[in-house]
Amino acid sequence: MRVVIIGAVAAGMSAAAKLKRMKPDYEVVVYEKTDIVSFGACGLPYYVGGFFNDSNMMIAREKSKFIESGIDLKTLMEVIDVDTNNKKLKIKDIQNGNVFEDNYDKLMIATGASSIMPSFDKKFENVTTLKDMSDGIKLKELINKEENKNIVIIGAGFIGIETIEAAKKLNKNIHLIDRNNRILSKVFDGEITALLEDELRNNNINLHLGENVQEYIGENKIEKIVTDKGEIDTDLVVVAIGVRPNTSFLKNTDIKMLPNGAIIVDEYGRTSVEDVYSAGDCATIKNILTNEDMYVPLATGANKLGRIVGENLGGINSSFPGSLASSCIKVLDMEAAATGITEEKAKSLNLNYKAKFVSGFNQTHYYPGREKISIKLIYDADTKVILGGQVVGYKDAVQRANVLATAITAKMTTDQLGMLDLCYAPPFATTWDILNITGNVSK
Repeated sequence: MRVVIIGAVAAGMSAAAKLKRMKPDYEVVVYEKTDIVSFGACGLPYYVGGFFNDSNMMIAREKSKFIESGIDLKTLMEVIDVDTNNKKLKIKDIQNGNVFEDNYDKLMIATGASSIMPSFDKKFENVTTLKDMSDGIKLKELINKEENKNIVIIGAGFIGIETIEAAKKLNKNIHLIDRNNRILSKVFDGEITALLEDELRNNNINLHLGENVQEYIGENKIEKIVTDKGEIDTDLVVVAIGVRPNTSFLKNTDIKMLPNGAIIVDEYGRTSVEDVYSAGDCATIKNILTNEDMYVPLATGANKLGRIVGENLGGINSSFPGSLASSCIKVLDMEAAATGITEEKAKSLNLNYKAKFVSGFNQTHYYPGREKISIKLIYDADTKVILGGQVVGYKDAVQRANVLATAITAKMTTDQLGMLDLCYAPPFATTWDILNITGNVSK
């Protein structure tokens, strides 16, 4: 059995490693366009900010280890065409430009996604995205130059917000631009983002929300950014307006995709074409609550569905239970996390739901370190089954969101959350934890 995997980051290498352990006699071939494999891009903002300085720490496993396990790992090789009818691939050698063919019995596509970068941005030397290792190295070099004092970040999603922390640590003057009226608007409801925006403003971050970038002024370097509301001086620009699945090379296939190019897969990681699988940032993932095919480019889902695909390539027929799109972020000194559906999503689905926003404290008042913590809970109005939760605070907020993810997966009700036997000691919680209080308020 010859299995070919395209892409050697999270999903691809999770699948390759699992399959090779299960079926050591299988030929497992991995093609990767770059020379970096098993790379954790989530660490890039912290690498740029100098929280750590060895870029190799973002490599989960060295190339040599995969090769030693029997995986035929071929880097600097770009798959440029797939013939699913004849099970053939066309591959370009990046180093010399030669094109050759290969064949497969089963195929996995794990090509990830790339940052969206308007074509007119690319001519300027002081603008970059932050998606791969080369981006990180470039931005780290640029942001550490003394003359680059004014940093403009375009895009208030996860990467844009995390880049703020890197720039803040380096004492830069920071402007954040987003065409939406709220930061992180795809992940959190307004009550949560309002608190996070206050945190940014209180730390002298200049927010330009509800603004559209119209023009760059400068020759080789961008000196001013013109929006529909004014001009902003800049020395360095980071574009973080979203990502696009790397699937354009599949245009001649019958593989079904979402309008954005994400490959549609089922709970087994199978595409619409026989013997072709996919996972990671180039593919959809099933929503546990709605069963819809959603595009959520997160490392957690990529690794888990990648492992499932590896098992299924080996003939096990494992199914992935689905995703809650659980995600978290550090916004300077604050933490925030979300799991399940937001209130906006519940409205769009016309669900009969209720929502409660409850504020309290993370621990007792007499032990040092007490901070405010707030929870938003979305639940079924009739059954009281929890559908979604968002948590924001200064300490231990994210871990409470993990409890909510467990509760949603277990189809727990607000009543059960109110009486859940959670740990208590003065440094960690109040006798009625904020989660209990939220459950009781939501009865």
